[in-house]
Amino acid sequence: MSITNNKWSIYGIPVLEDNIIWIWFRENEAVVIDPSNTRPVIEWLEAKHLKLIGILQTHHHLDHIGGTKGLLEYWPQANVYASKADLTRIPFQTISVKEKDEFELLGGQIKVLEVPGHTKTHLAFYVPQTKEEESTPLLFCGDTLFAAGCGRLFEGTASEMYKAIQRLKCLPDETEVYCAHEYTEANLRWANSIHPENLAIKNRLQKVIKLRANGLSTLPTTISEEKETNLFIRSKNLDEFTYLRNHKDNW
Repeated sequence: MSITNNKWSIYGIPVLEDNIIWIWFRENEAVVIDPSNTRPVIEWLEAKHLKLIGILQTHHHLDHIGGTKGLLEYWPQANVYASKADLTRIPFQTISVKEKDEFELLGGQIKVLEVPGHTKTHLAFYVPQTKEEESTPLLFCGDTLFAAGCGRLFEGTASEMYKAIQRLKCLPDETEVYCAHEYTEANLRWANSIHPENLAIKNRLQKVIKLRANGLSTLPTTISEEKETNLFIRSKNLDEFTYLRNHKDNW
């Protein structure tokens, strides 16, 4: 799958069972987000004659960092941006970041958002619209926000995840959301089972079923689409969010 923005291009490599490794690139340079393994990334970048300059790590799980070591062996000058609070579990980071930090890559200014819930030190990387060039805002959010869903609570609390989701909800509606897993169909089937009368959810599910049947990705999504059909982001309060998260865990 390939998405071309006005300023950048983004390509998603499906790997493992349902992971997506996002490659964000411009001209001859590329940034990789949450590389679970190495070989598919090297082959794709080499075929496109792209140089890896950065790796963004949202959290420490192996299906997000497993390919980092191999990529650094191939491109040793690439920087690894990861949580300063997780130096032990993300050992290859060269630039440690935290909430409110900003840095530049590919001509874009990246803002670091701490969004605990799935893990205690989970990060999201937000790229606002640039003033000089018209571009769509980007969000690389790992396993915090999914299309029609959100991440499981492995380390954080429901309160932390609820606050993180509500925070992402406040980003511009046009923000493109690049989550790390293709879970959309299952998430919408669950949402439809709870609200079978909701036409927006039903219509999105039908569209997603067709895409998946043709071997196509449902990602990226947008904040606007999530505000319309994602039950977690639509939760009115923490109690509702907690109920939904528990319900989805046992569905």
